[in-house]
Amino acid sequence: MSSVTEVSTEEKIKDAARKIFTKKGFLATTIRDIATEADINIASINYYFRSKEKLFEFIMDETIDKLFNKIEPVLNNETMAIDEKIELCVGYYIDNVLENPDFVFFTVSEVMSGSLNLSMVNKMKSLEKSHFARQLKDLHTDGKISFHPVNLLWNITGMIFFPFLTRPRMLESGYFTSDEFVALMQERKKLIPVWMRQIINGG
Repeated sequence: MSSVTEVSTEEKIKDAARKIFTKKGFLATTIRDIATEADINIASINYYFRSKEKLFEFIMDETIDKLFNKIEPVLNNETMAIDEKIELCVGYYIDNVLENPDFVFFTVSEVMSGSLNLSMVNKMKSLEKSHFARQLKDLHTDGKISFHPVNLLWNITGMIFFPFLTRPRMLESGYFTSDEFVALMQERKKLIPVWMRQIINGG
């Protein structure tokens, strides 16, 4: 941006959008909601991001980068055991999605539509070449697990994603409050690594 004022305005919009998207969800959020939260006019949002959809995609791209900047060094750490990597990455992932609950819906939508954005595609390719991926393959090659290693990744992803997919309906039904959901996911951060360790050791 050419000036401090422009950068400040853009950051105000993004900060407001993150807050409202997290609170209300993408579908229920309006441009007016974001403008009110940022204390700017609607025209400014359209000027910087063109639409709510483009603003949402921008924030999701930032979310992807933020997540992978944390987990990639862990996954490529050649001195760290698999269970240690799983524990750290599950924690990072859940914390990240708690800050951006719509990230799960965005990811599923991208996968289902076959229109994965370039940032996500590049990150997924980097995972396939990571030291963690080689460790998983070695488990199978060495006979320590009798199933395809991708099942471990599917299990981890499913264990994290599914609660967030059900979150909107559960909150609407009053099954639990937003704070109770956060507490459940904090508990899940500890449980998933335990479950995965049992699967690996029993595999």
